[in-house]
Amino acid sequence: MTEGNSSHYEVLRVPVTATDKEIKVAYRRAARVSHPDHGGDAATFRQVTLAYETLIDPRRRAAYDRSYATGPRHRSRAGADEAHFDAPAAGSHASATIHRPGTPRNTSGDDPVYVPPFDLPGAVPLIPFDVASQQVHGMPRKRGIFGAEARIQREMRTVQLISRQVLPAIPAARLINGLQSPADNSHIDHALLSGYRLALIGSMLLPKGAYAWDGATLKHGSRSIAPPQLTQVVWAMQDIFPELNVTGWTVVHSPDGNLHEPVIDHHRRSRASSDVVQVVNAAGLARGLKQFLAAGPAPNTVNVPVLARLLRGMH
Repeated sequence: MTEGNSSHYEVLRVPVTATDKEIKVAYRRAARVSHPDHGGDAATFRQVTLAYETLIDPRRRAAYDRSYATGPRHRSRAGADEAHFDAPAAGSHASATIHRPGTPRNTSGDDPVYVPPFDLPGAVPLIPFDVASQQVHGMPRKRGIFGAEARIQREMRTVQLISRQVLPAIPAARLINGLQSPADNSHIDHALLSGYRLALIGSMLLPKGAYAWDGATLKHGSRSIAPPQLTQVVWAMQDIFPELNVTGWTVVHSPDGNLHEPVIDHHRRSRASSDVVQVVNAAGLARGLKQFLAAGPAPNTVNVPVLARLLRGMH
């Protein structure tokens, strides 16, 4: 019934979005089949019981979800290689363009293809189809007791920008807002997934003018501005999802909503510069994200396991 490395959700055959009621029903069904008194296997019954006790307790489930969201560390590479034959190598940040000869090249504008498909006989999907088919998940909201209205407004501008400029061009793209950072206790404003590419996005609001980006700081005249610290988060997410190509983007909005302001020039890299994070204005973000996602392997793929794990990380 189960494998040693199956998640609690797989043991009970419920999606990661299952309610307490659905978990209880699934447990009763699984316990009847696996109980030794009914001819079942004792080890399997212990797995079923542990899964239920973990998922039905809110605190234990939250702790498990944080661990589960980091992904399986000991999964067989054979299966992963077969599923992601043209994905980047583990930890790679290079563009992956390997393609099987004789097969049509999927484009970012094609209809979404779900991997694994939702019509597999007997399979229990990690998330419901109506959830996987949504292009936008979550919205900016308050964190803790006090919510920063300015932060929420600039994050909403980023959501609107991506929803209008990027998502219509890439039907398989999925935007997840409000993630808990795996690197620390901070948050990731936005994550955009398409195929085997993942963009992590932060937002800033700065006055109009000309800025210089050297890979570490933004400079406006003699003033230096440190953008959101995304580099460590990008590396952490790359470690969690080695089958993906993960990059970071900081979009700088202008007060009046002009997509081409402020102007950001990319100057000579500093010693502390990083190539994994780009700092751009709104027009540059829309253009850069479309290019990044469209250039990846199978850009019309909705990677359901990755999407499910990202959704469980929403705060």
